[in-house]
Amino acid sequence: MNNSPPAPLPDGSLLAALDLGSNSFHLIIAKIEHGELRPVETLAEKVQLGAGLHRGRLSEEAIERGLACLTRFAQLLESVEVQRIRVVGTNALRVAKNRWEFTWRARQILGTGVDVIYGAEEARLVYLGVAHSLADDAQSRLVIDIGGGSTEFIIGQKFEPRRMESLQIGCVSYNAEFFPDGLISHLHYRRAYNRARLETSHIRHHYNAQHWEEAIGASGTLQTIETILTLNGWCEEGITRAGLKQLETVLLAFETMLEIELEGLGSARRNVIVAGVAILSALFDSLDIALMRTSKGALREGVLYDLLGRLTHEDVRERTSNALMHRYAVDIDTAGRVERRARMLFTATRKSWQLGNSEWDLLRWAARTHEIGMAISHKHFNRHSAYLLRNADLPGFSQQEQEQLALLTEAHRGKINTKLLQEFAEQERPRLAYLICIMRLAARFKYVERLEQLPEFTIAASEQSLSLDFPLDWLEQHPLTASELEQEQKALAAMDMTLNVS
Repeated sequence: MNNSPPAPLPDGSLLAALDLGSNSFHLIIAKIEHGELRPVETLAEKVQLGAGLHRGRLSEEAIERGLACLTRFAQLLESVEVQRIRVVGTNALRVAKNRWEFTWRARQILGTGVDVIYGAEEARLVYLGVAHSLADDAQSRLVIDIGGGSTEFIIGQKFEPRRMESLQIGCVSYNAEFFPDGLISHLHYRRAYNRARLETSHIRHHYNAQHWEEAIGASGTLQTIETILTLNGWCEEGITRAGLKQLETVLLAFETMLEIELEGLGSARRNVIVAGVAILSALFDSLDIALMRTSKGALREGVLYDLLGRLTHEDVRERTSNALMHRYAVDIDTAGRVERRARMLFTATRKSWQLGNSEWDLLRWAARTHEIGMAISHKHFNRHSAYLLRNADLPGFSQQEQEQLALLTEAHRGKINTKLLQEFAEQERPRLAYLICIMRLAARFKYVERLEQLPEFTIAASEQSLSLDFPLDWLEQHPLTASELEQEQKALAAMDMTLNVS
C-alpha cells in the first residue's frame, strides 16, 4: 500500500516555512543546494496573537494583526510554488475556539492552508530544526523552546527525538497573567517563577540532568537572554545559573517594562523578557540545568526539513499510519480493499467534487486506520477508532488532520451524526461530506470483495449527488449489497447528498 518515493527536488528549488507563533510570526525561504537547504530569506514580526486570547477566543483585533502580517509575508512567498510552502500554527491557534475565523482568511491570503499542530508535534519539529543546526554527534540532548503560549521539552539523540512534552508555559501568557499593565514587582516575579516550577514538576522525573548530556535552548526569548548575558559580561557563552541570577536582579530593579534598558535587548522583547527569565530560572532549578547553549534552528527550520522529507524521500505520516496498523493489529487485507475502493471512487469524483492530493491522503490514511478501534471493542468500533485518532500523539499529523481522520472513521458506518460536521468551519463541510460519502461506500464494498470480485460499474458525480450504475441483474443477485446501498441512500440524505443506484 506504500507509494513509491518521489524523485529528489532539483538544485535551485525553493521551499518555505511559516511559523505562526503566539508571540511572533516567522518566515524562512530556503534553496536546495547539493541536497541541503540554504536559507535565502528570513522575516519575523512580533504579532502577539496569544495576547489577543480572551476566554478561549481570538479577538478580532488580534486576528487583523495576524492577517496584516501575512499579507506582507505573502509578497515574498510569490516566488515559491504553493505546494512547497507549509504554514503551521502553534499554541494560540491550538487553544482558540474560533481559530477557523483566522485560518480560513489566512488561506485566502497565502493560497495554502494553515496546519495547527499539537504540542507533541511542535516538539518533534523543534527538535528536527535544532538537530540540523548542530554537530551530528552522539550526545543526548535536552532541547527547550519557550514560546509565547507553550514550552516544548524534547530529549533526543542525533536526529531522533526520544521523549517529548509540551506544557502551558509561555512568556506572552505569563506576561499577561503575572505582569498586568507592564508593572514589575518581586511578588509577581516570584508567582511566575513558582507557577513555572510547579508545571515543570510533573515532568521533572524524566527530564532532569540524569537523562541528557547537554541542554539546548531554541527560541527567540532564549537567544535574547544569551545575548544580554554575554554582552553585559555575565556569561562567557551560553546561559548559566549565575548569569540568570544577575539578570534577574537587574530586571527587578525596574518598576515597569517600559523602563527596561539593557544592552542586547530589543524593543520587541522588552515586555516579555521578565516573564521569560522567570520561566527559564524555574526550568534551570527544576531540571538541574547548569549550562544551556542556544541554537538558531527552531520550529520553522524543522518544518522546512519535514516538508523536504514529504516532497522527496519520507513522509513521517506514512510511518505513523503504518505504526498504527501494526500497534492495533489491523487486518491488512481489509484495509487494502477499502483503500483500493476509496481510490476508485476518489478518481471518479475528484474533478466534479474538486478534490486534490491532500483529500486523497486523508482518505487512504482513514482507510488504513478505520478499524483500529476493534482493538478496544467490536461494538461501536468506529467511535473507538475516532477517539484514538483524535487523541493519540501522531507524529507528522496536524491537529486538523487528526480531527478530520477522526471524523471520517467515526462517520464511515451507521447513522451520520451531522453534529460532527458542525465542529468544522462552514467552508470545509462540503469537502468533508464528499470524503465521508467515499469512505462509507468503500467500507460497504469491503464485505462483498471478501467473497468475490466486485464487477466493473460506472460512477458519476455532481455537486450534491453520486450515481452508481451496476451491470444488469448484479444487484438482484446480491440482495445484501442492494439492501446496504438502499440504507446508504437514507444515511447520505442526512448530509443533503443524493445516492442514485441502478
